[in-house]
Amino acid sequence: MIVIIRRTRLEGKHRDGGCHGFPLGSSLALFRLNLIAVAFYRRPFLIFFLNVLSFLDGSGLEPQLGKLWETSSVGEKSSRNPMIAVYYRRYLVDQNSAAFVKCCCQQYTVSTLERLANWGRRETRRGSVLALGYLADYESNSVLGRALVDKDRGVRTLAENSIRNIWYRVGSESQRQILRAVQRMNRNKRYHDAAARATELIHESPWLAEAWNQRGYASFHIGDYDASIRDCHQALEINPYHFSAAAEMGQCYLRQKNQVAALESFRRALRLNPSMEDVRVQVVKLQRQIKDE
Repeated sequence: MIVIIRRTRLEGKHRDGGCHGFPLGSSLALFRLNLIAVAFYRRPFLIFFLNVLSFLDGSGLEPQLGKLWETSSVGEKSSRNPMIAVYYRRYLVDQNSAAFVKCCCQQYTVSTLERLANWGRRETRRGSVLALGYLADYESNSVLGRALVDKDRGVRTLAENSIRNIWYRVGSESQRQILRAVQRMNRNKRYHDAAARATELIHESPWLAEAWNQRGYASFHIGDYDASIRDCHQALEINPYHFSAAAEMGQCYLRQKNQVAALESFRRALRLNPSMEDVRVQVVKLQRQIKDE
């Protein structure tokens, strides 16, 4: 009702005029202009109006709304919704990752995305975590690690995918390529080749947590559970958010019939990543077995 009243009044007052680059003789242009005006003074409704504007004209008014955010006072910080939420909603509709990444690069730095990932509304956190998965490297590991335990399930799911991506963005370009190659070997069940290649990389760069984890994964499938446990433990020493390594340790202990150690490892994996439902099932099962004994 507020929008309709304001639109009617302005049409009557400025029927033949023009303002801010919009031909006010056009009712559609007037409607857009007044949506901006109302949004500026009624910030809780900003995203609702932005959705209406996107429907009317997908690209014409975002710069004006961006300027409103930039010129707003610091005291109003908690009531505004950053553009990352808008980009995220568009991504959900069109699944255009290239456009999403381009918009995020133009609007934000990685450090700003890191801050937004731990602050603000649900869509802001979701969009920031998704963007970090595309743009960040291992330096954002702790931010995404904390997002794994976010109160919102959507944030947690996006954080799991994003943090897995950045685990391979560490070291030099050649080292990253080797990590990807080892991962492909494991996926193709070439476990002996993967273990040998990972060993070479570990000798060269022992601080690469994912190299230890990949060798541990290969050792598990080869059947060398002690070696796998050692490698997974080392991966966790380097990267304390490596929930996959903790889960792999639990599987090794299960094969060794060490239920207590397996339960401890699975619990550790769940503390790092509560969304691992298969691990949760193992925890419940082990708890019952240990209790019955």
